[in-house]
Amino acid sequence: MDRMDREQFFARLAALDEERVKKALWNLYWRGTATVQQRIEAELEPDGPRPRRKEPEPADPDGTLDAVCQFVALARSGAYLAGDRRVSPRERTRWRFTFQRLVKDTELALRDDDIAAGTEAMGLIIDLAQEMHGYDYFRSEDPIEAARVVVSDEVTLLWSRILDRFGFAEFARSAAPQLIRWESEYGWTRTGFGRVRVQETSLAVVLERLLTVPDRWITFTDRYLDALDDVAGRNSAKAPSRQRATDQGRERRTGNLAGWHLTLLDRLFGGSAEDRLDRLAAHPALGGPDLAYFQAQLSRHRGDPATARRLVGDALDRLPGHRDYLALAKQIDAPLPDRTREVASSRVERLMGDS
Repeated sequence: MDRMDREQFFARLAALDEERVKKALWNLYWRGTATVQQRIEAELEPDGPRPRRKEPEPADPDGTLDAVCQFVALARSGAYLAGDRRVSPRERTRWRFTFQRLVKDTELALRDDDIAAGTEAMGLIIDLAQEMHGYDYFRSEDPIEAARVVVSDEVTLLWSRILDRFGFAEFARSAAPQLIRWESEYGWTRTGFGRVRVQETSLAVVLERLLTVPDRWITFTDRYLDALDDVAGRNSAKAPSRQRATDQGRERRTGNLAGWHLTLLDRLFGGSAEDRLDRLAAHPALGGPDLAYFQAQLSRHRGDPATARRLVGDALDRLPGHRDYLALAKQIDAPLPDRTREVASSRVERLMGDS
């Protein structure tokens, strides 16, 4: 498409309200090159454009990838916890500064024309950040909060650069399995509060910003189901003795992705791709009460309250105090299991006592 001239551009801009102009400027700032970011920052200065500052030296993408690989390997080996000679005592206490520097270098690598090394490095960083939620790699009660890394922002940058550089097909192919690995029901910080926690957003929200047209939703959902098929295939190959761990992983995965599944229900129900919801509701890579809750919501949308009541009852049998399950049960007048009534009654008594 030919570029607009100044008059055409301002005529198109005049039709947008303030919120849409802000959104367009933010997307340009966040997804643009370092030069574009600096130009926008200069225009945002209250006293007018600042003198152009000297651009920082570009990061070495291959060198950054090597450094990230080494850091991740050392962390996973426990070198930052134990007396490992590969990591000095001083470095063990300063790990978060090393992590922050590697994140910044990787962000620069992703703004390079060739983003292959930056893409791999950022994937390793986010994998490690996801693991930090459950594994003690560093001496910190909440390592993500300590490192001041907003994981959802890094995922946004990675996915945006892949989309811009390689197009939607490659983005969907790579992002779908990453969504399964990286989505976290309660964020990536452990404590659930702090400066980083308030900046986090779910990856379902990140995807809503990137899947801008209906066809993209269908294509991405197909790639997502393909990725779930791969997970199910790996699980089926595991020994029967590990079935309990597999079931626990399935339930944890479904809980992490519950918000994404409800987003798909809102986007796909009633359209030509509604059959994907049936595949999702019965997928062997998913399980547990959150799957029963999704099935109940799907049944409610289809005008089958009897099935929805039974399914939400099954979910409440497993998690009797879950607020979303209770809300749905109230909406469809579902009978509550005995344990759920006890939990609800206990909550009312506590609230009355507090007042």
